[in-house]
Amino acid sequence: MTDIRHNVHGTAIVVGTTGFLFVGGSGAGKSSLAHACITAAQSRGLFSALVSDDQVFLSLRGGRVLAEAPPTIAGLIELRGVGIVAAEHISPALMQFAVMPVDLSKAPRLPDEGDYHEVVPGIALPLLRLPVTAIDPLGLLMAQIPQG
Repeated sequence: MTDIRHNVHGTAIVVGTTGFLFVGGSGAGKSSLAHACITAAQSRGLFSALVSDDQVFLSLRGGRVLAEAPPTIAGLIELRGVGIVAAEHISPALMQFAVMPVDLSKAPRLPDEGDYHEVVPGIALPLLRLPVTAIDPLGLLMAQIPQG
């Protein structure tokens, strides 16, 4: 996948120096959760920014997944029921985790640990799950990141 860009459906953000690629079907809550995480990080004094919303160009550089925004949508995020709004953005950025919004009424009580999500054929990122109804989505996201 080196130097080949794949256009994937998702939302990519950075919090601190960690990149998160929100994945899932249309209407799953990717953009809203990503925006909530950006806002929460900024209120805690942490650097955070949108990389891209809806379409994300992914490529592999030096064994790492790099996300970029298509120029036409850079700095824009669509929040369902609100509209398209501007957001602080950065592009490109490295992605370390895939994040899947989950509906708690349909999710297992304890999901499998060590899951990966194939973001493009042959390339997978460690998978974190984030309830769409989370009161503190950033807190839940950060709690899942392995320490060390």
